[in-house]
Amino acid sequence: MALGEPLAYRPLRTELPDVFPELIDVALGRLKADVVIRGATLVNVFTGELQEGIDIAIRKDRIALVGDASHAIGGHTHVIRADGLYACPGFIDAHVHVESAMITFSEFARAVVPRGTTSIFADPHEIANVLGLRGLKLVWEESRHLPLKVFLCVPSCVPASSPEFETAGAELTVEDIEEALSWPGVVALGEMMNYPGVLAKEGAVLAKLESAMKMGKVVEGHSNGIVGAELNAYACAGISSCHEATRPEEVAERLRLGMWAMIREGSAWRDLKACIKAITELGLSPRRAVLVTDDRHPDDLLEEGHIDYVIRRAVEEGVDPVVAIQMATINPAEHFRLDHYIGAIGPGRAADVVLLSDLEAVEVDMVISDGSVVARGGIMMVRPEKRSYPDEAKRTVRLKRPLRPEDFRLLVKEPSEGRVKAHIIGVEEGKATTKHIVGEVLVSGGRIRPSPEDDIALVAVVERHKGTGNIGLGLVRGFGLKAGAVASTVAHDSHNLVVVGMDERDMALAANALAEVGGGMAIYRAGERLAMLELPVAGLVSEEPVEVVAKKVKALENAWSELGCTMKAPFMTLSLISLPVLPELRITDKGLVDTVKFELIDVLAQ
Repeated sequence: MALGEPLAYRPLRTELPDVFPELIDVALGRLKADVVIRGATLVNVFTGELQEGIDIAIRKDRIALVGDASHAIGGHTHVIRADGLYACPGFIDAHVHVESAMITFSEFARAVVPRGTTSIFADPHEIANVLGLRGLKLVWEESRHLPLKVFLCVPSCVPASSPEFETAGAELTVEDIEEALSWPGVVALGEMMNYPGVLAKEGAVLAKLESAMKMGKVVEGHSNGIVGAELNAYACAGISSCHEATRPEEVAERLRLGMWAMIREGSAWRDLKACIKAITELGLSPRRAVLVTDDRHPDDLLEEGHIDYVIRRAVEEGVDPVVAIQMATINPAEHFRLDHYIGAIGPGRAADVVLLSDLEAVEVDMVISDGSVVARGGIMMVRPEKRSYPDEAKRTVRLKRPLRPEDFRLLVKEPSEGRVKAHIIGVEEGKATTKHIVGEVLVSGGRIRPSPEDDIALVAVVERHKGTGNIGLGLVRGFGLKAGAVASTVAHDSHNLVVVGMDERDMALAANALAEVGGGMAIYRAGERLAMLELPVAGLVSEEPVEVVAKKVKALENAWSELGCTMKAPFMTLSLISLPVLPELRITDKGLVDTVKFELIDVLAQ
């Protein structure tokens, strides 16, 4: 491939490459290399050392030689002078939901490749929860045409919870999962969030785990708050990892049990500062620790970065730079049993190399993917192929009828005036969990009123997949809203339409506006639209350039502030308010769910 040439279809060649006879000849000087990187300081993730004056010879998409490559240089060899630069393996994000960036896989590649990311392990359970197996196939097909290696993890929990608790948009059966696991580039069963089902040995859950393991696939975990005997039981089911630890003690326990501890630094869930202490203070080996993002907003991708940012944060918290790079290269590659292919600079491996001008600051100078220069100085040198999604993927907001202000009224029989005790969802900035609060709220005119003074807003989840007309109503504290309303079709994991607000009319306007455009996020105040981001693909993803989406996200953040919210990334907090697999209190289209007792409860408290 010539430099700067558009990328065509490139299969992920994880087995012994058909080019290996040529690699032997290049290593011995009988054949000349296509590319030679000269004089770099090698970040050797095998030995943890920095080796100065190292050459890297590349033939086609593989590395042929690491050392002195003088004999591999010919008249047609492209020589890259790397004096004063550090050569690292391409960075790997071992756990990410691309849809959470609200952009397509091709735009995601355009945002992260210049930052040094050459491989991701993506769990597309967001689009699967809306479009099922068809949605998985769409993103899989798009991911095969990128300057970014995309390894898919098949979602294990679609739907995320029982039909008793919410109305889902789709279902992945054991047969669906087995089909998807057979596709090239699919390497794992995605995060098993249904840990109660694992511990209870539910037949369908165990069947998914067994199918994946029989096919030789890694099984990913999601074990928020599990410790002791329950964590041991969870690991007994073959589950290999967890990205939900928020304290160093949780990281330590997972590492001590032989699990891979994924340390998360996303946009909303910034757990690295606390969790990295398992390495820096408790002194545990980082050998099975992995840096991940989980979710990353488009503006953060452009302004802060991707895995390069997470590595930098680890260094800032006291991790040696080489160790931090190991945690984002060789460690995840070994976890997914792909260290023979990616994760290190070594003979026979994929020619994915990141040249850094500053090791501690993780300043990316050049990115080479499969032997081609794909980015330099933060600029993409190739054009990822863009694919349009079919209309069937864009007609997913199906309401029974247009919504009215009275749909969002919390009516009570008695008293018609005064105060009553109610169950309230408590949210906090940067936390995926919620608090189950029981507090007094104001009743006027026979309905519960929101209260800016008490930071209590109305919240509703409207079923949007099947047109059932279901609307779950509740109360939430923590957003700090003074007026207006916010609506979103990004509402993990079933992605029904979630609305929070201080004004019932604004709640209806925001929700109806999203139904008209096929989904997204909208903010209204006093009957006027303040901001909107259209997400027509499954109500989750925009087909616009990442820069355009980032600009609209910024406008949404400003509009949240105008309503009185001071929280960073509040729409991420809102998007999790309907996820009935995390503690303690959630809301779905069926109503309030006590996720500790796993039961539906009334808004009014006894």
